[in-house]
Amino acid sequence: MKKILAILILLFFISALNINAQGNNLTAQQKEWLKAANRHDKNGWIYLHIEGSAPERGFQHGYLLAKDIKETLRILKYKWEYQTAVSWDLYVNKGSELFEGKIDGEDLAEIDGIVTGMAAAGITTSRNEIIALNGYMELMWYWWPTVKDQFSSNSPEPRKESCSSFIATGSMTADGKIVLAHNSMTDYTDSFCNVILDILPEKGHRILMQSYTGFIHSGTDFFITDAGLVGSETTIGDFIAFDPKGVPEFSRMRHATQYANNIDEWCDMMKKDNNGGYANSWLLGDINTNEIARLELGLKHIGFEKKKDGYFTGSNIAEDVKLLRLETKSDDTNIKYSKIARRVRWHNLLNKYAGKVTLNLAEQFEADHFDTYLNLNKPSDRTLCAHMDLDPQYYTSGSPFYPGGTVDGKAVDAKMAKNMSLAARFGSACGTPFIVKKYLEKNPQFGWLAPILRDRPSQPWTIFKAGELK
Repeated sequence: MKKILAILILLFFISALNINAQGNNLTAQQKEWLKAANRHDKNGWIYLHIEGSAPERGFQHGYLLAKDIKETLRILKYKWEYQTAVSWDLYVNKGSELFEGKIDGEDLAEIDGIVTGMAAAGITTSRNEIIALNGYMELMWYWWPTVKDQFSSNSPEPRKESCSSFIATGSMTADGKIVLAHNSMTDYTDSFCNVILDILPEKGHRILMQSYTGFIHSGTDFFITDAGLVGSETTIGDFIAFDPKGVPEFSRMRHATQYANNIDEWCDMMKKDNNGGYANSWLLGDINTNEIARLELGLKHIGFEKKKDGYFTGSNIAEDVKLLRLETKSDDTNIKYSKIARRVRWHNLLNKYAGKVTLNLAEQFEADHFDTYLNLNKPSDRTLCAHMDLDPQYYTSGSPFYPGGTVDGKAVDAKMAKNMSLAARFGSACGTPFIVKKYLEKNPQFGWLAPILRDRPSQPWTIFKAGELK
């Protein structure tokens, strides 16, 4: 025991020496850049403040999250190579081929800064790898399905992220002002979407958003800006269009969020050179005008509505009829399926609580376990707070007990948005813990995921604010 303890102490000091050596190798300019940045951990989240020019912001991000980004890349590489039997290099090179020449110059400089920052922290990556990381949704969910049969007839169809979101205003809310809430539904291996990213850029608007380690955009897409904009999205299910000649969604989203002054400007920037990748129903609000909007951004077909009274919801089913019929394969009536069951539940809840919606209720909605197909309270793939890991999938063709579901909850009202703050809960939106050992004992068919699954303990709702310190 003493020998083991001595070895552990030695390893600790070696690690500390390595950290000090890396810090000593920083230039005077890099040290100044890092003084403006801030990273701290809280209730499962990483809070990261970055500011300045694109190279500065990227360096701060890469340096302070170097180990976290390395782990994210390890997880994605493991999943990619197991599920496709295709090399990671092919994935990375394809990302560069599809996206590099179309990325906004400022965004590319921030990506390069991430690479430089990681190198300064002793971890090597490349511009191509960070581009491919940022384009993860578009590559895995939109490009890969168009080519996968050329590589393998037995490569599973990639699972797209699902989300449950609503935005309400006017007579729907208790104070007549905007309330927005959202949760992300994805694989439990996607444990790296736990970043609250506070960006104070040299130009444009300040942004506070949920993000992934190494992303210059959101990915899960829940954001606030100091222009008074708030936004979320839900992925449009069964979407079938993709134009590799267009500008990647991640670059358009970041540019729009940083530079748009109002809802219309934001939507115009997103529509310009749209590639159809990561096709989403965007729920948007402007706390200055009390307007809310839903932008359903397909490839050739776009749905758009805006109003000052009422609500919009998102549950992964397109509402615009042309987009639904011409660019998706969705059945919009089968309540056995998650997206339809959750759409029904949203309408039930919002009609029941019309005129009473508050931030607190929004948090409760995101943790809701009512299954509208079974007509009972039972967590499943069909509930707003989804639990695929608890669902035997008796009624659909999904994989029983798949390790996925709701991985967070976020909510904001107009008062919080004005102060650049939000409420967030990491892990299940209802607080139910996920323990890997217990899960795999019951579901050994998913044993291949053991190296990349992590425990998700119950976490509390937590308030974050732009500019907060440790």
